[in-house]
Amino acid sequence: MTQLKGIKYVSIGILANILFSSYASAIVIRHDKPEKHYIADFQDFPALATFYNIGVHGTLIAPDWILTATHAVFCLDQGQTIKVGNQLAEVQATYNYPTYEFGGENDLSLVKLKEPITTIEPAQLYRATDETNKDVWFIGSGGTGTGLTGQTVSNVENNGVLRKAQNKVIASNESDLQFVFEKGDAGLEYEGVSGNGDSGGPAYIKQGGDYFILGVSSRTGSDDKYAGEYGVTELYTRVSAHINWIEQVISSDESERAKISSIGPFLHPGMAQEHMMDTCKSISVTQKRPN
Repeated sequence: MTQLKGIKYVSIGILANILFSSYASAIVIRHDKPEKHYIADFQDFPALATFYNIGVHGTLIAPDWILTATHAVFCLDQGQTIKVGNQLAEVQATYNYPTYEFGGENDLSLVKLKEPITTIEPAQLYRATDETNKDVWFIGSGGTGTGLTGQTVSNVENNGVLRKAQNKVIASNESDLQFVFEKGDAGLEYEGVSGNGDSGGPAYIKQGGDYFILGVSSRTGSDDKYAGEYGVTELYTRVSAHINWIEQVISSDESERAKISSIGPFLHPGMAQEHMMDTCKSISVTQKRPN
């Protein structure tokens, strides 16, 4: 199983000597529901971006902007190729929330694309502050398992399979939305939580024909539960609490953006700067997934 409280881990099979944390992972599901009900595709959330061939996600919120978690952008340097839906896109720059510290609150980054995506409708930012008690969806291609066992299939072993699950916002603060993986009748019909490799992915709702992103997959908040176990607490960075920063970055010029954002890349434990070029190349979406 993955770790207790804090950042979740993304394993890179061919680089087994490093196991680095990417807070939230792929979707872990109820033990008493058929897995087929959780299988998803990009039509379930068209604005989903995928950064690496082992998972890790973001959300297109404007034609040339993606919202994600800061701990997820360790390889998103200028020129890195990612996917939005099934479309390839090139990173121009990354901007991190200015007070973020690795493993902590305000886990939020904006990724500027070199060219706008014109064939996919961006998701809208959820601006209201009434998130508590709302039912939302998670989606991602990270690790999986059930609430009885926690995550038992790594994001590498999952091989890119996309899943979605429901959960309910139980609390919020100025940084995060809080969720708990409930069991049985206490949970929603397709209750679930994120697993390793789902980091940066959305907590979203659909109203009419529009998708709204309420949160960004960040980290676990449980001292006594493994990732994906029933009862584990999940924390998603709260979009409504960061609207001003998001809009300021998007509307500013380059010099102003530098003043209101921090510099990464916030390397995970086990990562060494001198090896990052090879690491990032091996997990690029243009490369075959590791075995």
